[in-house]
Amino acid sequence: MDSTPPDQTFPAAVSAHTSRFTRAYQTYIDKSVPFTAYRWIGTGVLLLMFMARIFLAQGWYIVCYTLGIYLLNLFLAFLTPKFDPSLEQDDEMEGGGMPALPTKQDEEFRPFIRRLPEFKFWHNATRAITLAIFATLFDACDIPVFWPVLVIYWIILFTLTMRRQIQHMIKYRYVPFTFGKTRYTRS
Repeated sequence: MDSTPPDQTFPAAVSAHTSRFTRAYQTYIDKSVPFTAYRWIGTGVLLLMFMARIFLAQGWYIVCYTLGIYLLNLFLAFLTPKFDPSLEQDDEMEGGGMPALPTKQDEEFRPFIRRLPEFKFWHNATRAITLAIFATLFDACDIPVFWPVLVIYWIILFTLTMRRQIQHMIKYRYVPFTFGKTRYTRS
């Protein structure tokens, strides 16, 4: 039988169980790192379950809108470089230095490092979708709103932010994706 020893207090017992749960959770998360496609498929299935719940229940539109805004924010952080060239250029111009990005062939190559790595993007998106599914279980989260306004507003917000992000990519010549880039082989 698992019982708490008499010298262990209730908060200490809760802390021990929480610590054990946290370690087990982290172990499973660490084991999932190499399985990128399966992780994203699972997240896609969760998102489809959430969408089906919203569609069938005809409610919780504010939860859906909040999730959409959060996922858009994660996606933008995923597309943005960790070291923003526009900020670095502003800093160097104030100090009288040269631009940070290579502008000629003989300058040093700087790899694209994301502000939000893929794994953290997946982990935060999956947690958000799970929390949104959980929120749809409570009527208190079903705030009555006129959902077409939220959809139109989200589409406008998505269009404007993505246009700005794409213009930033074009201006500072970086591509956050690996497909389409030149791959060199040893010869």
